[in-house]
Amino acid sequence: MTSMDNAYGFTAYGGPDVERFLDLPLPSPGPGELLIEVHAAGVNPVDFKVREGMHRSFLPLDLPAVFGREAAGVVVALGPEVEGFAVGDSVFGSSARGCGGYAHHAVLTAGFTIVKPEGLSYTDAAALPVAAGTAYDSVRGLDPAAGETLLILGIGGGVGVAAAQLAASEGVSVVGTASRAKRDFVVSLGATAVAYDGDDTADRLAAALPNGADAVLDLVGGDALDTVSGVMSPDCRVLTVAGPDTAARFGARPLSRGNRAAALGELARRVQDGRLDPRVREVFPFAEAPAALRAVESGHPWGKVVLEMRTRTR
Repeated sequence: MTSMDNAYGFTAYGGPDVERFLDLPLPSPGPGELLIEVHAAGVNPVDFKVREGMHRSFLPLDLPAVFGREAAGVVVALGPEVEGFAVGDSVFGSSARGCGGYAHHAVLTAGFTIVKPEGLSYTDAAALPVAAGTAYDSVRGLDPAAGETLLILGIGGGVGVAAAQLAASEGVSVVGTASRAKRDFVVSLGATAVAYDGDDTADRLAAALPNGADAVLDLVGGDALDTVSGVMSPDCRVLTVAGPDTAARFGARPLSRGNRAAALGELARRVQDGRLDPRVREVFPFAEAPAALRAVESGHPWGKVVLEMRTRTR
């Protein structure tokens, strides 16, 4: 395919000034890939981190590159060796080659794409592969049992929102740190909110976790684990986005994603039966892609942000 296509990406590594709307050739799906007409694309912190060059060592890109790690839409072409999909299927999944979702057409990895259930909207579907997928794998990795306590640092973002609901639905007691302004939002996830923007954070954590935390999901990084070390139980399991030195001090493991289609199926079922709400807080039209990315890059996450390529979704 050689006709032109609208996309939003970046022409060099750097800040927002390198972002552009791009006219690029329509991508072609390779082996194990499928091409979709995008209806909705998720916006994530990883998108601006890729633009800044933070992932260059393991995600080399030919520039200009298109933003977007997750998308939902309709299959228009299948690459070689792809089975289980047909042209016309409504699907959602992970962008192939590490990016490409902020476009009218995108290539997805067939192995981490599934057919979208009829009752799941495109906007909700597009919010699942990255944040909710990471949350699903993180909660499984920490494996908190019913009656145990999970502490989520930075609960207000897309990963924390999904992780809180996934854990709470299994009878786990969830405590999350967030700004005071997000207290009611955190409570709505089935979690106990502890404000971090005050001088009494340590006291609040101790009150919320009288027996300590059995597991910690650190989505903040930096020195966040040092701040909460006093409430970690002796055998506390920890997953963190912090650097390897900090992780080693706490016996923590890094967050990772299994990129399994089965996880997407389970997440979709939970959305449909009401156990999981992706909490899409803002939907921006594609023409406002810069504003959508700024909403995430501001550093004050509150649920999920999604780009909508078409006026109507189903």
